[in-house]
Amino acid sequence: MTQPLLTITVKLFAAYQDASGVPEMKLEFPDNTPVSAVQQHLLAQYPELEPWRNLTRFGINLQFVEPDTILQDGDEVVLVPPVSGG
Repeated sequence: MTQPLLTITVKLFAAYQDASGVPEMKLEFPDNTPVSAVQQHLLAQYPELEPWRNLTRFGINLQFVEPDTILQDGDEVVLVPPVSGG
């Protein structure tokens, strides 16, 4: 039996948007996947994002969360790299 998949929307900002060329994407992950897996997925596709691996904050549905927070179907995820300037 296959594991059910969650569909999430990922909003991309700054370096993540620059690397992917899109402001958002829909991704599917198995049940019980932590939000950090979203970043791992993007790092695999866009290796140039590696410098942001340990600097990125994770948000789910407009709330900052820990990297081990489990995704739910329909979540909106944001990856927030450090921003500079004013």
